[in-house]
Amino acid sequence: MDITLSRVNRIEGIIEVPADKSITHRAVILSSIAEGMSVVKNYLPSDDCLRTIEAFRLMGVDIKQDSGSLIIEGRGLSLNKPKRAIYAGNSGTTARLMSGILAGQNFESILTGDESLSKRPMERVIKPLTMMGAGFEAKDFHLPMTIIGALNLRGIHYKSAKSSAQVKSAVLFAGLYANGITSYSEPFKSRDHSEKMLRAFGADIEVAGNKVSISKAKKLNPQNITVAGDISSAAFFIAAALLVPDSCLTIKNVGINPTRDGFIECVKKMGADITFENVRDICGEPVADIIVRYSPLKAFNIDSKIVPRMIDEIPIYALLASRAEGTTKITGALELRVKESDRISAIASQFKKIGVEIEELEDGFIICGNSKREIQGGIVDSFSDHRIAMTLAVAALIAKDALSIKDASCVNISFPNFYEVLKTVCH
Repeated sequence: MDITLSRVNRIEGIIEVPADKSITHRAVILSSIAEGMSVVKNYLPSDDCLRTIEAFRLMGVDIKQDSGSLIIEGRGLSLNKPKRAIYAGNSGTTARLMSGILAGQNFESILTGDESLSKRPMERVIKPLTMMGAGFEAKDFHLPMTIIGALNLRGIHYKSAKSSAQVKSAVLFAGLYANGITSYSEPFKSRDHSEKMLRAFGADIEVAGNKVSISKAKKLNPQNITVAGDISSAAFFIAAALLVPDSCLTIKNVGINPTRDGFIECVKKMGADITFENVRDICGEPVADIIVRYSPLKAFNIDSKIVPRMIDEIPIYALLASRAEGTTKITGALELRVKESDRISAIASQFKKIGVEIEELEDGFIICGNSKREIQGGIVDSFSDHRIAMTLAVAALIAKDALSIKDASCVNISFPNFYEVLKTVCH
């Protein structure tokens, strides 16, 4: 599906964004290997999360949908051998996090994905899980991938050169099945939803700075979980309100986990008028209502120290930078090259089409901001990447002429009703 969007006068209203994708994945995974019934309220029924749900159904877990909740009857740590390959679709989170669980099972399994996911690197999880005793068959470290599980994994002390919540989670999940203690260290702290949730399910886990350690589990206890709104989804509406004059928008029930709030921190340093109200804790995760008002912005550079806390928001941050006064440099974001698309190349090529002065770097961009230079209309490509599609949709709201986005339906990966919600706040 292609979609055409046009300039609007203001962004105004009160909305909620979908549940957090990262937390939904982890809630399904840990509920499935707990002993007994867990309830996951306000889960995200997006394409990616449905892949994780289907994966556990294939391994004998009873998962029912009831009034917006998931009722999951956990089987315990030991799962059934799937009768066919587990298809992860476009979901890197499914593929990488499932690898950690499958590494500790007493069977072989096969993970496959769509064309995009089959190009994304899996060596980052294969390496530590092989060190723990699991076996892998994967041509050039890509999907399809055969995982030869091992009942007696061994604990390792793994020091990662990059900060990655997916790799960290895979190692910690495998650590549930490993003799001794498994630890994972990273240069900068990546999102910590796995650590919080593992602790809630009763795992023996310790966190010390950027190092996490976990011991072998005898069992996990079922939980009732309410998933907060996804700050990565909220970021597009925050940006829209900041860019369109006379805007004021309230986004309710958004997760503001400190390992995920890099986007908020950086846009505030750009001069954004953003405030939190009704701050509270839901299932160990901080949550707030976010109020955003139109704001003139100034350039603010980001680098590898903060990138792990805002990796998914960099495309929309780049759009904000294009309208800020001054030059913004974004570095340390090489991971964007191996997302659903090469997001560095995608952003640079499509931004140039709409009149943004942008220079592509190996690990980021240099963006010459100018609030007076108009965004141009035309035809742009999402590259089947939900973050790129939503970024271009926000650009259309301030464009001189209508902007048509190819393959706009890819937003279903994380935000199934994105365009409908956007329409409600456009005036």
